[in-house]
Parts: sequence; structure tokens; C-alpha cells
Amino acid sequence: MTLSVTFSLVTGIVWACSDSPDDPPAATARGGDAAGGGEQPPRRAPRDRQQGRAPASHAPLLPSRPLKVTVPALFVEAPVMGLDLDENGRLRTPPMSRPKQVGWYEKGPSPGAAGTALIVGHRDTKTGPAVFLNLNALHRGDTVKVARADRRTAVFTVDKVKTYTKDKFPDDKVYGGAGGRPELRLMTCGGRFDKKSGYSANVVVFAHLTSMKKQAAA
Repeated sequence: MTLSVTFSLVTGIVWACSDSPDDPPAATARGGDAAGGGEQPPRRAPRDRQQGRAPASHAPLLPSRPLKVTVPALFVEAPVMGLDLDENGRLRTPPMSRPKQVGWYEKGPSPGAAGTALIVGHRDTKTGPAVFLNLNALHRGDTVKVARADRRTAVFTVDKVKTYTKDKFPDDKVYGGAGGRPELRLMTCGGRFDKKSGYSANVVVFAHLTSMKKQAAA
């Protein structure tokens, strides 16, 4: 399975999800459904979930390259590589040989800077589960931490998690921002897998910057 997106000056980045549907990923081939891919969601880590209103947004940080993404509720800790567009205007993806790595669209905002940063990861590969297998198990109030090259960690709070079918993918909602508020989108494939057409949908995590932590000196 290869995750991919297509860039359009009019609509922004359009998620294509899979461009090699002839080879079903291992998790789906084992008989799993769309949500779990043959794997049960992990035991959730303890978290300090916000109640009521979403926490206020933190002021935007200066741009800085992301190095690592941590999602405590899913026990995910993944290195980040920069991604650009290929000759067909599609977003390149982390190598299939590195299923636990995520990719950041480096032509867009960096996580924590003003605007909407985009980080994508494989849901699974032909050899087994990948980094974002259980992305749809996140909930409002969970946190996503992005360690950056400037020795700051941008802490995001999840606002919502949505699954969109390919034909009803809302570009403006996913890629648009709230007046320059620092936001983050985590994305992977979702829905049911079909050998001819690939995955039917996309899982999108919407989050916004709520705090910043300085990393300890090495």
C-alpha cells in the first residue's frame, strides 16, 4: 500500500490514499475490517483529557523542522522525514521499508507555526501493521507532541477525528486553517479495503497547538 496525495492550486492537497490496490496490505489480508485492519486497538495510555471546552490555542511558534511525533494514547513514537511532491504532483511517502516512520509535507507550515501542518503515515503495509494503524482510536482531548529542530516540543490537543470517503473529502476543512491558528492534521488510509480500488476513505485527526515545551539540553 502506498499513501499518496495530489496537489492542486485550486483545492489544495487532495488525498488519494492508495495507488497500488492490487496488493492488499497484510493486516487487511488477514480478514480485518476498515477500522482495525485485523488488529484490535491498543490498550489506551493514561491521559489528561480536557473536559468541556477545548483548551485555548498557543501563540504560533517560529518555523522549525519536525524531528519526532509522539502520540501517548496510542503508544506511538515515530521519526519524521520531509516529503515533497513527485513529478505528478503527488506527495511522496515514507519508504515502505520504514512502516514506523511518518512524513511531513515540508512545503507547508511546520508543526507549531502559523497555519495547518500535514503529517501522514502508513496504516499498514504488505508485511504488517504500520505507524498509524490505530489513528482512528484517538479522541478529543488526546495529545500529539512534535519534537522540533529548535529544541522545542509543540504540544497539540486533538479536536476531533473524522473518516471521509474519497468522493466526499472536504479539502477546505482538512487543509484550511482558522485564521492562521497553528493546527495539525494527522492522516492515513481508512474505510474498507478493496483489491481493485484500494481503501475507500481517509482518517483525519484535527488538532491545534495548546502548549510548547523546551527540550532539555543534550
